[in-house]
Amino acid sequence: MHLISSAFSIFAVTAFLSMSLGFTAKASAQERGSYAQAVQYMTQVAAAYPKNAQLFDLGPSDSGEMIKGLMIGNGETRNLVVATHHGNEYGSTAVALAFANAIAANPIQGQTIFVIPVLNISGFNRNNRYETAAGKSFDPNRDYPGPCGTQGPHKLKSTYYLAQFVDKMGIVASATLHTFYPGVLYPWGISTKDLSTPYDDLFIALGKAATVESGYKVGNSTAELYPADGTFEDYAFWKHGIWSLLFEMGTSHSPSEASVKKMIEVNVPGLRRMFEQAPKVRADKHAFTGKCDAEMRHLDLGVE
Repeated sequence: MHLISSAFSIFAVTAFLSMSLGFTAKASAQERGSYAQAVQYMTQVAAAYPKNAQLFDLGPSDSGEMIKGLMIGNGETRNLVVATHHGNEYGSTAVALAFANAIAANPIQGQTIFVIPVLNISGFNRNNRYETAAGKSFDPNRDYPGPCGTQGPHKLKSTYYLAQFVDKMGIVASATLHTFYPGVLYPWGISTKDLSTPYDDLFIALGKAATVESGYKVGNSTAELYPADGTFEDYAFWKHGIWSLLFEMGTSHSPSEASVKKMIEVNVPGLRRMFEQAPKVRADKHAFTGKCDAEMRHLDLGVE
C-alpha cells in the first residue's frame, strides 16, 4: 500500500487530497488542514507499513493535545526530523509527512528515524508562528538553552519534551524543517562573531548532500540568515554533539500547492541522502569556545 502518488497535495497523499487539504496562499483553516488530520495521516502510514513504522507520543503540549510522531526503521543509529516549531510553516509539515511515508516504504539501513511533523500544535491549528502557554505567546525556536542565552528555557512543554527525548534516545543527527528561506544551515547560529565549529567541512558536506535536488544555499546559520539565541539546532549540537541541520525550505510561509509539491520533491531525497551520509556517532568537540556578542541580538528578525 503506497499513500503517496505523483499528484501531490499539501500533504503529498491522495488520501488527504480527497479530504480537501490542498492549500492556497489564502487558504482557510479548514482547507489548510489541522493537527488531527496530520495525526490521521501518520496513523495511515503506520498501518500501511506496520513492520517499519509505529506511532509514538513525545509528550503533552500546553494545548493539552499529545505531540505525536512516527518511529521508522529498526536500526541502531537513531536520528530525528522535527517540523513546525513555527505554526505558520505548514509547508514543513507537508515535507515531514512525505519523508515519513517515503522512508517507511524504504527504511534507511541501520537507522531508526523519529519524525515529528508538528511540534507546535496550537500554532499550527491557528496558522500562527507562536505557541501559547498560560495565556502567553512564545517562539518555540527561541525556547531552548544555549551558550549565548535564550528567551526560555523551556517555557513550553513542547520544547521541554523534545529536549528530554533527544537525550533519552541518543539522537545522533537531526534535521529541523522550516520555511521560507532556501537554505540548509549549520551551527553556530547564535549571537557571536565566532561562527566556526571544528566540523564545518563535515557540516558543509552534509548540507551539499541534502541540496542536490533543491540547489539551496549551504552555509552557517548566523552568516546566511541572522543570529538567533535559543534555537533547537544550536542547542542540539552544543549540548549533545548532535549533527543538527536547519532546513529553510521554499520562498514563502504561504506556499501554493504547486510550491509545496516542489518542496517535497527536492527535499525528501535530500533528507534521505543527508541521513545516509551522516556520522553514526555524535560529535566529540561540541562546546562553544567563542565569545557571545549581546549587541548582535537585535539582528534576530524572528521571521524564519
